[in-house]
Amino acid sequence: MIDAVDMQILRSLQFAPRAPFRLIGEVNGVSEQTAARRYHALRRSGVMRVVGLIDPAVYGEARWVARIRCRPDRVGPLADSLTRRPDIAYASIASGGSEIICVIHSPLDARREDMLLQQLPRSAAVLDMSIDLLIHPFEDRGTSGWTGYGGHLTPEQERRLAGGPSPAPAGPHVPPDDKDAPLLDALAEDGRTSHTRLAEVTGWSKGRVARRLESLESSGALSYDIDLLPERLGYHLNATLWLRVAPAFLERTGHEIARHEEVAFAGATSGDHNVMAIVTCRDAEDFYRYLTTRLATVPGVDAYGVSIRVRRLKQAASLIAHGRLVRPVPG
Repeated sequence: MIDAVDMQILRSLQFAPRAPFRLIGEVNGVSEQTAARRYHALRRSGVMRVVGLIDPAVYGEARWVARIRCRPDRVGPLADSLTRRPDIAYASIASGGSEIICVIHSPLDARREDMLLQQLPRSAAVLDMSIDLLIHPFEDRGTSGWTGYGGHLTPEQERRLAGGPSPAPAGPHVPPDDKDAPLLDALAEDGRTSHTRLAEVTGWSKGRVARRLESLESSGALSYDIDLLPERLGYHLNATLWLRVAPAFLERTGHEIARHEEVAFAGATSGDHNVMAIVTCRDAEDFYRYLTTRLATVPGVDAYGVSIRVRRLKQAASLIAHGRLVRPVPG
């Protein structure tokens, strides 16, 4: 279990993933050494990972949300094979072990027969499935990601961590090239890899590393995320909510739900239930309180469904193995 200092360090990293340990320590009233030691302990234990991610849109790919209803006695091998694929993200088994929920990266204009998931009905494990486009993620700086474990940042702490206003990404994405591969590989392993270490793995100067990061980050091509393992923090119930929201309320409702600390992700989809939200709570009673208090006050929701996760398989850039977050093996 984490303590109050760990919570504040996690909050700071979610707000500013590459902030120096000196600044994280100053903002939270601890030494630079304490901030670094707590971070490395959390990372070594497999509770959290900071990762650098390239937006799939850079490669002309969209994100598709798939719900695959399976025979419970055959779901495991299929889920494991999907999880190993690099184009599959956020995979889990839900609904008592009879449903796989995952996100797949695939071009918008891909021929339907070429999409990976179109091949699944040939599997004896698959009973039926639905695939919907993730149209828009509801994400704001400092509000995205699950923060239900506790701790809060004051506006002054956020200001200091941000180091000034962050401009919105300008212009088209800057696409990575082959020379960026060592840089991006290092950031996929640890999004906090220092400029010095990045210079070593790329053979570049630290100035060139800084300029390339600035170019990729400012265009929105490169961003940073924190994978957390809530079960290790005492939060054992994870659910995907499928909400039906009237178009007139969609923008307001989506952003309001995304700001709930119980919510790890919220996005608009093309399905009949046109908003999906991933919710993490301590237990069933905690989840019930969320549904009947916080969610109940959000306007525009006129129907919902729930898929309860029973096994977490993959997050943004991590596999779950033996109760730990680990980096997927390339290929």
